[in-house]
Amino acid sequence: MKRTIVLVMMLLISVQILRANVVLPAVFGSGMVLQQKEKVKIWGKAKPNSLLSITASWDKLNHQTKVDAAGNWNIKIQTPKAGGPYEISFNDGQKLVINDILIGEVWLCSGQSNMEMPVKGFGNQPTLNSNDILTDADQPGVRLFRIEKNMSRTPLTVLSNKWEHTSAASVKEFSAIGYQFARMLQQKLNVPVGIIQSAYGGTDIEAWMTKKSLEGFSDFKNPPDTAKIIKNDPAVLFNAMINQIVGFQIKGVLWYQGENNRFNPLTYDRKMAAMVTEWRKLWDIGNWPFYYVQIAPNVYKDVKENIPLLYEAQAKAAALIPNSGMVVSVDAGSNTTIHPPNKTIISKRLLYWALAKDYGKEGISFMGPTYKSLKITGDKAVLSFDHVVMGLTSYDQKIISFEIAGEDKVFYQANAVIAARTIAVTSEKVKVPVAVRYAFKDTSAGNLYNVEGLPMAPFRTDNW
Repeated sequence: MKRTIVLVMMLLISVQILRANVVLPAVFGSGMVLQQKEKVKIWGKAKPNSLLSITASWDKLNHQTKVDAAGNWNIKIQTPKAGGPYEISFNDGQKLVINDILIGEVWLCSGQSNMEMPVKGFGNQPTLNSNDILTDADQPGVRLFRIEKNMSRTPLTVLSNKWEHTSAASVKEFSAIGYQFARMLQQKLNVPVGIIQSAYGGTDIEAWMTKKSLEGFSDFKNPPDTAKIIKNDPAVLFNAMINQIVGFQIKGVLWYQGENNRFNPLTYDRKMAAMVTEWRKLWDIGNWPFYYVQIAPNVYKDVKENIPLLYEAQAKAAALIPNSGMVVSVDAGSNTTIHPPNKTIISKRLLYWALAKDYGKEGISFMGPTYKSLKITGDKAVLSFDHVVMGLTSYDQKIISFEIAGEDKVFYQANAVIAARTIAVTSEKVKVPVAVRYAFKDTSAGNLYNVEGLPMAPFRTDNW
């Protein structure tokens, strides 16, 4: 029986070789989206030492490249403006054709469970309006590529995934944030959008980094290669879920991760910067935009005192990473689940960054108020902010989550009122204020916005 199976497998392999010597990585396939108006890199395997001819139906030119002795090749081909469908043929003596190719915008979404959370939700944890999202899923224009969860000590080059059209069946399994971002972007730009998902719940940032980018950090476990592999070992997710698509032309990256790094928050900003620097270097297509989500409030069962420090580190990262931006979710958390249901608002806020910064949509706001300065006037602490051109609002609700302290460093719940473009904070228990904090606890939600509707992130004026 075993001999028969082996013979059948050998026959199938032989038939495949006769049909085409060209082998493409899974991310290059029928149904894919290629980034518009770029020299996109395409690579793969072919007959060793052959001359590979490649023809794209949008320009009908015969592009040629030499295949090396090991069967490897790569080439860059100019893509046109958005459109399609097109096809690409590859010929090294045997012909391979991939079709149904769209040209448009391509984004990668990555991180842990809040990025992985599919439109259908998790067990007993819904995605807000999931059924409504799925009823519109079969509209054309968005293509999905979902990388399966995997881990490896060494960099992998092969994936078994394929590009999918959107339908209720395919969309319900896809990242709710990634899909909604892609769909809204496609509708706003009226061009095809490809979205690649590479996310794994309950994972540390160290697992998404290369070992090279982790040099200089010591606050994480680094087991020997002979140890049993787990998903949070250094570099194992980069090796198994990112390395295979490095170089595939993308417009940018969406990132939602951090909860798992609540145990070592003080280096998170520098690690994120090191990760992005290394990814960009390996991609070798410039400083693509990197937009990320600050974690949301939740009732954490452990090290809850570290959550504000992680908020702070995430906010600091924006200054360390060129062409980056942070989405605030302090008003969109949940005290019953670490996976807030409202993924639509997060997708919209990521979209604002992209539309304003990358697609030239003037007039769209993308940043909420950020703390600038503190002035003490009698028993009042008066706070000033950036990104409040039109002022501040709490939408007729009492402003919550402000605390104030004097020289004794004891914080008390405070009253906060809007005064023009500032906030005046007071408490009867603090006669001489020294410091103010806003939503600076694991469970503290926020309800303060600029007039454009973007929330203020948690912050503190002290360094205690």
